[in-house]
Amino acid sequence: MIKSKISPRTVFVSGNFNVLHPGHLRLLRFAKECGDRLVVAVHSDRIAANAAHVPEQYRLEMVKANSWVDEAFIIDEPITKVLQRLQPAIVVKGKEHETQFNPESTVLQTYGGRLLFGSGEATFSSLDLIRNEFTQTNLQTIHLPQEFMARHGLTQADMVRRVEKFSNVRVCVVGDLIIDEYITCQPLGMSQEDPTIVVTPIDSTRFVGGAGIVAAHAAGLGAQAQFVSVTGVDSIQSFAQEELTSYGVKAHLISDDSRPTTLKQRFRSKGKTLLRVSHLHQGSISTQLQSKVLDRVVAALNKTDVLVFSDFNYGCLPQPLVDQIIHHAQKLGVMIAADSQSSSQVGDISRFQSMDLITPTEREARLSTRNHEDGLVVLAEQLRQQAYARNILLKLGSEGLLIHADADSNHSSDAGNWLTDRVPALNSSPKDVAGAGDSLLIASALTLVAGGTIWESACLGSLAAAIQVGRVGNSPVQRQELFLELGSIVN
Repeated sequence: MIKSKISPRTVFVSGNFNVLHPGHLRLLRFAKECGDRLVVAVHSDRIAANAAHVPEQYRLEMVKANSWVDEAFIIDEPITKVLQRLQPAIVVKGKEHETQFNPESTVLQTYGGRLLFGSGEATFSSLDLIRNEFTQTNLQTIHLPQEFMARHGLTQADMVRRVEKFSNVRVCVVGDLIIDEYITCQPLGMSQEDPTIVVTPIDSTRFVGGAGIVAAHAAGLGAQAQFVSVTGVDSIQSFAQEELTSYGVKAHLISDDSRPTTLKQRFRSKGKTLLRVSHLHQGSISTQLQSKVLDRVVAALNKTDVLVFSDFNYGCLPQPLVDQIIHHAQKLGVMIAADSQSSSQVGDISRFQSMDLITPTEREARLSTRNHEDGLVVLAEQLRQQAYARNILLKLGSEGLLIHADADSNHSSDAGNWLTDRVPALNSSPKDVAGAGDSLLIASALTLVAGGTIWESACLGSLAAAIQVGRVGNSPVQRQELFLELGSIVN
């Protein structure tokens, strides 16, 4: 409830506040300096109408998070009625309103309040800022690998039909959950005291990442997805649970009060990442927690077509647990895929033995094999022998993807019938490469379990990765996006 007649030294500001952009920040700082207490009214969705690009509760939370604001609330009535009731000492508006009609003036005159104008708002568009990085996906720079498709007899129509079969696939993803937070900053310049770049945070957006986004990609592509992981007992865990549920993922998050839920923060400005900060614990989970994870995964395997390990080496998948899960999956005839992302010199993709599919980067393959000299084909074959893998998709970043595949119809690792080919990078102008490997992993695995060849798997996996890097942040790839790129719209 909004109280009437608040403190005589109160300064009042109102607006839509879709994003706290630099103009807003200057205005709020100016308003705070004009009095003792700054109160901000956020226009409700009804009042703001088409000018509300973000739901009112989120806009209110952003304003409340600003350190200059002492109190903030939503208003759903004309500003004149609010002022009559509150009677603040000062009302502050943007400089661009100075030459316009201001209905606040009449109310302020009745009790001696003042209307002041501060600079800042006119040159920024909240809508542009919101859409610039997080709601626009650049798909115009994606091109299908026509030569690769021709070599392997792949048609767009065939791949559309393959994607349609994803809805019949049941997936279980197990691995490290990560929450990615993108903090958009406005650069202010160089510190005068030391050679430090100074920025002002404008807005922050959180995404489910790590193994969680792999499960979310699976659901977005139409599969039935379950996810098993270990998290801390904190607000980040709650956020992850809600987001995964909203994506259609059945998430089993096992709590560990000795560790935080992994949070990775990226401070960005003008499309570039300035700094990364990670809040995490890399120690292995306890044997008791390993038992809980195993029980949950085994229960899920009875209704699973493909098991996916998404390992970030943060302790969720100790080797004894991995070995037991593989044993149970193989007994049930479940297809298994794995990715193990290496941090610094930590990580070994070959510890996931006898996988149907592994998707390491070149660096991860070289770390695993300790081979830093041989060419890519020799490297892939060495890793295949070391890991007993049936198919390898070697990620080469901007150079695309190397496929080292078992061409034997019986998938016998002793057959010696191995073929190699390459898919170029399909997005010529990526916006954010984070998450490309996750989308490639799950799209490739889904293709294989849906009856596709490794060549079709590599093509659809590369296409999913191209879609993912066309936007900032880890948003689940949708099967409609694959259909669109394949030249077909399917309901």
